[in-house]
Amino acid sequence: MSARRFFLIREDILTDAMIKTLEAKSMLQSGEAKKINEAAQKVGLSRSAFYKYKDGIFPFHAMAKEKIVTLSINLLDRAGTLSELLTIVSGTGANILTINQTIPLQGRAHITLSIDTAPITMQLDELFEQMKKLKAVEKVELAGSG
Repeated sequence: MSARRFFLIREDILTDAMIKTLEAKSMLQSGEAKKINEAAQKVGLSRSAFYKYKDGIFPFHAMAKEKIVTLSINLLDRAGTLSELLTIVSGTGANILTINQTIPLQGRAHITLSIDTAPITMQLDELFEQMKKLKAVEKVELAGSG
């Protein structure tokens, strides 16, 4: 399988369907449209064209600043710990994208947390240190980024 390549292209070079896909995605993100079908209709685009381009075209500003990281966190099973942890993360300005937690076994739970760090107000190592200050947090590691 060959590596994916990316290009920076002026808007006037894009096809009409690509531009309309960007407009539809913007409507969905802002809440102006609730469903893909509604957004596609508003911009005059078929759903099939939307699905063809939706995962391959992004506004430049979104790609230039987006940085998603996934954290692996081990916690002691104590009431309110996850809430405290999420309060720390959201306090940095990071956008929490996904949270997955295992069922606590032997008093411990594993959390996988994906966050968008584009709006973050501190370095990741500082965030890790704040998380580790919680008594119930045993380990925080960077599981992946991209």
